Amino acid sequence: QVQLVESGGGLVQAGDSLRLSCTASIRTFSTTSMGWFRQAPGKEREFVAQIGRNGGFTTYADSVKGRFTISRDNAKSTVYLQMNSLKPEDTAIYYCAAKLFGARNFDYWGQGTQVTVSS
Repeated sequence: QVQLVESGGGLVQAGDSLRLSCTASIRTFSTTSMGWFRQAPGKEREFVAQIGRNGGFTTYADSVKGRFTISRDNAKSTVYLQMNSLKPEDTAIYYCAAKLFGARNFDYWGQGTQVTVSS
């Protein structure tokens, strides 16, 4: 059974940094694409970043490009989201997601971690 557990959220001020972590209980983690999504109050969930199986491929939402960095450690079955220069509009619940090898969509989701950025 696939489980994703996020950590690292919190309350910070604008301009600060946070690093989110997501540890996955996926036997085939090294062949799994991982992503981060977020959902702000009253808004739909949106894509933030994605990383390929070996970390060589990454993609970002325009709103976070240049400020956020996604990375992974396959030995620890963990994916990270380093968030720098945080803005109040980054306030949201951040979710980790997994797309198993051969799957079309992100089918597995964590419970989410709250990130709040004060101005």
